[in-house]
Amino acid sequence: MRELKGLDSESLEMILTTLRRLAEKKITKADRLGWDAREEFPLNLIRELVGEEIGLHLVFLPEAYGGLGGGAKDIAKVSEEMAKIDLGVATAFLAISLGTDPIIVGCTEEQKKKWLTRIAGGAIVAYAVTEPEAGSNLQSLKTSAARITDKAGKVTGYRISGAKQFISNGGYADIYTVLANAPDGPTFFVVEKGTKGLLPGKHEEKHGIRASNTAPVVFEDLEIPAANLVGLNEGEGLKQANQVFGYTRLMVAAFGLGGGVSALDRAVAYSKERIQFGKPLSEFQGYTHKLIVPHAVRLEAARACIEATADRLDSGEQDLQVEGSIAKYFATETGNSAADAAIQAHGGYGYIREYEVEKIKRDVKITCIYEGTSEIQQNIIGLFRLRENVRSKGAFYEDIAKDLGKLDVSTGGPRLAPAAKIAGVAAIFAQKNKLMRMQHVLFSLADMFTLAEVGAALCRKASRTGPPHLKACARLFAAEAAGRILDCGAAVAHAAGPSPEGDLGNRVKSADRFSLRAGEMEDMEAVRLGLYS
Repeated sequence: MRELKGLDSESLEMILTTLRRLAEKKITKADRLGWDAREEFPLNLIRELVGEEIGLHLVFLPEAYGGLGGGAKDIAKVSEEMAKIDLGVATAFLAISLGTDPIIVGCTEEQKKKWLTRIAGGAIVAYAVTEPEAGSNLQSLKTSAARITDKAGKVTGYRISGAKQFISNGGYADIYTVLANAPDGPTFFVVEKGTKGLLPGKHEEKHGIRASNTAPVVFEDLEIPAANLVGLNEGEGLKQANQVFGYTRLMVAAFGLGGGVSALDRAVAYSKERIQFGKPLSEFQGYTHKLIVPHAVRLEAARACIEATADRLDSGEQDLQVEGSIAKYFATETGNSAADAAIQAHGGYGYIREYEVEKIKRDVKITCIYEGTSEIQQNIIGLFRLRENVRSKGAFYEDIAKDLGKLDVSTGGPRLAPAAKIAGVAAIFAQKNKLMRMQHVLFSLADMFTLAEVGAALCRKASRTGPPHLKACARLFAAEAAGRILDCGAAVAHAAGPSPEGDLGNRVKSADRFSLRAGEMEDMEAVRLGLYS
């Protein structure tokens, strides 16, 4: 096995500690609430964070160009920690990372030395891809890049025209990486602040992440030299964008996780102090077992999935876009649900700005939208995992099921294994019955695949390490995932007709749902004690 990339544990912990201490001084509760109320982008803070003394963004950059060379796991950990502090500020860093990625994966060595060295020195970057009418469909780009040639016909530059929408850091960036249609296809270009024809628009008023800058950017016959074409070859933009989805979607997954954890931490602390009927809320199962424990379990599952995918990326595996989509889809939806529960857990105070959970809920919602909506992720997961399973003649999920079945029963693996196998059976059934034309079927399959793989990650993690209540989390999630997989399997089976016979229908009907809930109350209590100890 290849040596894992990234920082040593001591260096990572030092960065995380620095970030926490910095937050206590520079990103206080008063600061966070103030930026949110005023819709203020804290430019001076961002400049300081990427400045010479702190250089937090260096985690994202290769060592050869002045960075720290952090791996996927390091980036995920830092992203989670930033999201726990403030998702608006974290989004500014997401934009820097996103905008830097095309340079890292596509530029020539000479270009990397020029641009990455400058970014390491503190330049703010924006990733200018999304368009008003294209959204997540990168192939519907309208921004154009016309060649500029000399008298001999040599390409000396490009004239970019078009408009971009929802660009994080769009109003303040020093460098923009812009996706535009060149004659040979979609291509990334580097555009510098101050270039004639670069017109950042008005800051958007947003539901959440109000401390981040989001703005439209217009390119009005903007001219740049040919040397600003990323990689010096046209038509490679979509390939370059796809190369980094495994990383960038994992980063957003970590944002969803961090936002959910931050909200739930506040609910746990509140329940220890809030006295009702003579005792704290933390002693009422109607409170903990509904509003706290289930969400804590799902957040642990999200963390296990993120860590497993990051480890694979750091080991040198390629083409993990689907794994990135699974992590993003599950972690962001889980974080959003946890933040919603945290509001409910605070009662009327959950609606009050001072307690911050309503802000976190507004902030974390965007993680289900940007870098590809949850529905886009479901499309990707459903389509590509179905193809993978069909190509392997069912072996893909069969192998996951076998692996789960070998784990100790205390991890929940054997409980999830039959359902994971049914996920593979459902893929073969849908393909055989030509059900993929029904998008709802595709979404049901995506949920089955996601639950099987996320559950497998948590069961495997519980078999290796973790606090005492982690195995209880794994058992609870295995039961929940298995039940939901069976429900989705029934939906897929019924999509073929009113009487779902055949292998899929028979497996779903014969599944032992009763045994899935064995030990549930004891496990929920174990998780509660773990959270409140």
